[in-house]
Amino acid sequence: MRTIRRLTLLANLGFCLLPTTAALAAELAADAAIEAKIRASKPQIAQIVNNISAARIDASIRKLVSFQTRHTMSDTVSDTSGIGAARRWIKAELERCGAGKLEVSFDSYVEPAGRRLSRPTEIVNVVATLKGAQAPERMYVVSGHYDSRASDVMDATSFAPGANDDASGTAAVMEMACVMAQHKFDATLVFMTVAAEEQGLYGATHWAQQAREKNWNVAGMFTNDIIGSSRDEHGVLDNKQVRLFAEGIPALKEMPEALRTLVSTGGESDSISRQLARHVKETGERYVPDFSVSIVHRRDRYLRGGDHIPFLERGYAALRFTEPNEDFKHQHQDIRIEKGVQMGDLPEFVDPDYVAKVTRVNAAALASLALAPAAPAKVQVKTAQLENDTQLVWEANQEADLAGYRIVWRDTTSPLWQGSQFVGKVKEFKVMGKSKDNYFFGVQAVDMDGNVSVASYPLPLR
Repeated sequence: MRTIRRLTLLANLGFCLLPTTAALAAELAADAAIEAKIRASKPQIAQIVNNISAARIDASIRKLVSFQTRHTMSDTVSDTSGIGAARRWIKAELERCGAGKLEVSFDSYVEPAGRRLSRPTEIVNVVATLKGAQAPERMYVVSGHYDSRASDVMDATSFAPGANDDASGTAAVMEMACVMAQHKFDATLVFMTVAAEEQGLYGATHWAQQAREKNWNVAGMFTNDIIGSSRDEHGVLDNKQVRLFAEGIPALKEMPEALRTLVSTGGESDSISRQLARHVKETGERYVPDFSVSIVHRRDRYLRGGDHIPFLERGYAALRFTEPNEDFKHQHQDIRIEKGVQMGDLPEFVDPDYVAKVTRVNAAALASLALAPAAPAKVQVKTAQLENDTQLVWEANQEADLAGYRIVWRDTTSPLWQGSQFVGKVKEFKVMGKSKDNYFFGVQAVDMDGNVSVASYPLPLR
């Protein structure tokens, strides 16, 4: 039991112990200092966010459009058109801006002919890795897909600019990689521009499957797909928010025991992806003023899918960023004028300032995650007896700069954390006066600089 709890009890009983009171004061001061650091903006993250450039993002989008088509089965030999030229340019840019810091490589394999592929096709992801200094095995992945398409998904030759879908996401990932390569992080960051999303999520599936087979510790994944337009189909401006799709309980034929326990305790909204989404919203809105992260409690939109799905299917926490109101005239369309209306995914329908805001949210969240400790493991709530308090236990983190742990809670009807308490470097804590029956709880790890992990949901310990 911590000093603060001991002395609160003694004070309530009328005791006054001066030496212990001094210890209590020191403990309170230390806790208050950590709590202040938690709530303060971090200069490194603020600098990263401020260095994200709308002009560079716009230039990258227009360069990608200049390759005419980036269809998965398009030309791979030309230096000026086709998907081969596009991926070589992306790789060269990442090598240039991250020289000596980013490990940049092609991740390729051959996908057999089949769904949306008329012949065996080499699928090539461009992967830039920024190794973490303290916990390189823990990684956070961010992606955009650089392939494009026309109206006919098998048309590999027509002009398919793909400015919004998804040069916007690709440019965002490239900008993050270049800016964040100038900084050091505890965990590893992986910046990916993936191929063959339009043909069936092939590139992302290949990388996610490698990660699962090799047991890589992918602690979180974001995909940025269609983040370029701030106007809906009627021209109405909405540049103050981005949608963040976050899956709750996956639709599985057979439910694993841990997932069954999550459901039985009412934790449908406490999946690892929803916990990650809460962290993104809190962090992103802190560093990007007048901009909202609107969490959508769904895997994705109706009739659509994205590169986060292969990660979800393999048990990883994964999220999708997408603009708030899509204009479908400028997606998956041949370039043409129809009834006086310009159709097609052209760069003039992309708002670079809006893309930059979404990129800043991504960057702030990634930096926060990669600077923070790992989320606490084996978090449990004791349920052996009836009581109106809540006793939580967890496994100790191993980080050398760990300051301690923070307990968060919210009403069972609230989507976001409402209260918190820093409890120090302990492995067990009783939250007095808050019943496990009435609240959802989580435990976060905190380092000496006030960087906070994603919350871990407690499963029952009987």
